[in-house]
Amino acid sequence: MPRPVWSGAISFGLVTIPIKVLPATENHSISFHQYHLEDMSRVRTRKICDLDGKQLTNAEIGKGFEVSKDTIVAVTDAELDEMPLPTAKAIEIAGFVPYESIDPIRIGEGYYLQADGQVANKPYTLLRKALERNSKAAVAKFAWHGRERLGLLRVQDDVILLHAMKWDDEVRDPKELAPKAMDLDDDEIDRAILLIDSMTTDGIADQEWATDRYTEALERVIEAKAEGKKPPEMEEEEAPAGQVLDLMAALQESVEKAQSARGETGKDATVHEMPKKPKKKTAATTAAKKTAKKTAAKTSAAKKSSAAKKTADKKTAARKPRRTA
Repeated sequence: MPRPVWSGAISFGLVTIPIKVLPATENHSISFHQYHLEDMSRVRTRKICDLDGKQLTNAEIGKGFEVSKDTIVAVTDAELDEMPLPTAKAIEIAGFVPYESIDPIRIGEGYYLQADGQVANKPYTLLRKALERNSKAAVAKFAWHGRERLGLLRVQDDVILLHAMKWDDEVRDPKELAPKAMDLDDDEIDRAILLIDSMTTDGIADQEWATDRYTEALERVIEAKAEGKKPPEMEEEEAPAGQVLDLMAALQESVEKAQSARGETGKDATVHEMPKKPKKKTAATTAAKKTAKKTAAKTSAAKKSSAAKKTADKKTAARKPRRTA
């Protein structure tokens, strides 16, 4: 494990738990230096004093705040560490909230909290088990690197984990970015849900796509160039047979690809057109149908009566004797 980045205590009511803070993550990205392309000599950043032009070491450089154009206030690291804040040497738990109530956008880097000494083991374990049983997350305040921060305490395995969090005013309002209201059919939403279901896994661990392919590709490029070889070219993906312009067709094709990638036939994933729902009968509709039936019946009876009358008139006319001159 890496070295502790901070040491202090967790303040939990009247309980104090001495702890050490260690980074929970590590960076595996490849770092580059800057070089002069003409002769490949190293380009370095040097800290130069504006007044005397002297190059300074880190020990000669301190923090300062420009109050006005002619007034600069110097602040030392010791003064920052000794500020009159209750959170300067302690992670002070302010309250407990349901974990799902916290917007993930507010959660930052994670740190492991290690019990500092034998005396801290029992209260540390007590807090961990309490957090596990009530499924709550502790919201805390602490001061690091010259500022007070909001923190989140949660349990991972048998260790308490601390996340730095953003304050309310540090999260931008996304309302201006939301697209205008769109009309979507239920069938379109159903197909999107089916696509999500076809791509759902039990977790991120051990997934083929949960791999940093960029770093792997960069390592191959560096290795090839170091051996005087040509860097490997990117494999061209198979072009689609035709451009899919219809959203429904795109969703269906995506479902089939996801099923195929998981070794499934995809037959169960085929989505047929949703049957139209029968319209609900209302009192007005029923009344209108009855009226229409009655009108049709009267019209039919009238037509039959008119036809019978014409037939009778013809028979009467045929029976009358013809007059002779």
